[in-house]
Amino acid sequence: MQTDIDPRNLIGRKAFDRNGTKIGTIDEVYLDDATGVPEWAAIRTGLFSRDAFVPLEPSELLEGSLHVPFDRALIKDAPDFGVGRHLSPEQELQLYHHYGLDVAPPSSPPDRDFGHLAGTETPEDNGPRTTHPQP
Repeated sequence: MQTDIDPRNLIGRKAFDRNGTKIGTIDEVYLDDATGVPEWAAIRTGLFSRDAFVPLEPSELLEGSLHVPFDRALIKDAPDFGVGRHLSPEQELQLYHHYGLDVAPPSSPPDRDFGHLAGTETPEDNGPRTTHPQP
């Protein structure tokens, strides 16, 4: 996805699957903790249904709506972690596996002596970094 898009501008936009079928409306956008890059979108899949997480990469923003390169059924079956909370590395890994995406190692080795608070988890070297919802 284009990384120059303000994640706040994604909220409220419609989302469609690979076949052009409407999935729902974007409720929240989750940013990578380390880079601040939008990584996941939570899409409300119906009036009384839950939100489904979809990866923003390799999704595309076309003509004001998000186009996700997966079938609606796969998206609706994504693991449900609730919205408004921080995604843990384990939850993010489950999402990557659900969508059949490779988990890329961090772009640079983590700094073990700086950058995290005492008592907080540090990301696995070969796993996804944690993400948090855009306020």
